[in-house]
This record gives sequence, structure tokens and C-alpha cells, in this order.
Amino acid sequence: MNEKFFALPEEKQQRIINAGYRVFSQNSYKKSPMSEIAGEAGISKSLLFHYFRNKKELYLFLWDNCAKVTIQYLEEYGCYEQTDLFEMLYRGMQAKIRLMYRYPYIGSYAMKVFYERDPEVCTEIQERYKKYRDMKAASTLLNLDPNQFREGIDLSMMYQEMYLASLGYLWEFMQNEELDVEKMEADFTKLFEFWKKAYLRE
Repeated sequence: MNEKFFALPEEKQQRIINAGYRVFSQNSYKKSPMSEIAGEAGISKSLLFHYFRNKKELYLFLWDNCAKVTIQYLEEYGCYEQTDLFEMLYRGMQAKIRLMYRYPYIGSYAMKVFYERDPEVCTEIQERYKKYRDMKAASTLLNLDPNQFREGIDLSMMYQEMYLASLGYLWEFMQNEELDVEKMEADFTKLFEFWKKAYLRE
């Protein structure tokens, strides 16, 4: 990637990033035009290609940026330091809501990319995604106190169930044109309460 992108003022970088998230979140990889991203970012198409050699480079940069800023926000909210699973989940939800205010389309972009099957990008995306997911799961399980949970609970299986349920909810949620962050927070809070009753010792 052209280092001149990082020499841009932060506000201009963010405009380009947000334009990319929006366009890629609403189209397949193949049908996402660089001209539309450039127009929304307020720059020419040729200038966008000056910063990113081709569409694939921009697409993978946006994915790496998505993972990087998500981890950054989770760390700022102290998520990885928690031994209480539900405190970690609540802090994680707050971190991601704050992230969505800065990057309104980052959630829908992440979901769209996860299901992208274009051979030009699919393999690389899945490899990067698996690395991030496994790292997150390992750090979460390492900190959990098994005595919090009902006897016989498989913590790895429990975490996978929560993860997949959250992923399914977000996929449905992101199909809406309007991003109702308050509804998402309320829905996840109810889900957390359900999981507490199902898994925690009484």
C-alpha cells in the first residue's frame, strides 16, 4: 500500500475508510466500484488508485483496519482484563457501539466480508479472520473463572455458542437500512441476561 495514504490528515483518511466501508458493505466485492468510493470520499478515482494500487489492496486494508481498531477499542474498555464473562461482554458491546459512531458501516462491512465468496479475496479474508477469532477466543477462555458457571459446562462450547448466536443476530440486524444502536444494545442486554440464567451458578 502507498505510504502516502498515511501521510494524509486523519480526517481525510477517515473519509476514505468510511466510504470504503459503506460501498463494500452494500455490494459484493465484484460490484463495488472504486469510482463510488472515491466520489463519496471527495477525491478523484485516480487519486484513490494513487493510495491503493487496486481494489483488492483497499479491500484487505479495510479488513485489517477493522480488526485493528476493534481490538484497540476493546483494549481501551478493558475487555481482555475481565474474569467475569458478562462484564467482558457488556464492555465489549459498549466498545463496539462507540466504534460504530466513528465508523457507521464497519459492522455491516465486517459481516459482508465474512460471507464474501469471490475467489480473488475469499481465502485471504478467511485466513485473517480465523487468526483474529482464535486469538480472541483463547484470551477470553484463559481469563474465565470456571467456578462462576454451572457444574459440567464446557466453557469452549459455551463461548462458541455465544459467538455464533451474536454473529447471527448481527447479520439480521445489519440488513436494516437504519442503524438503531439503542435497539441493538437493548437486544444484547436481554441476551446477556438469558445467558446468565442458563450458565451461571445460582
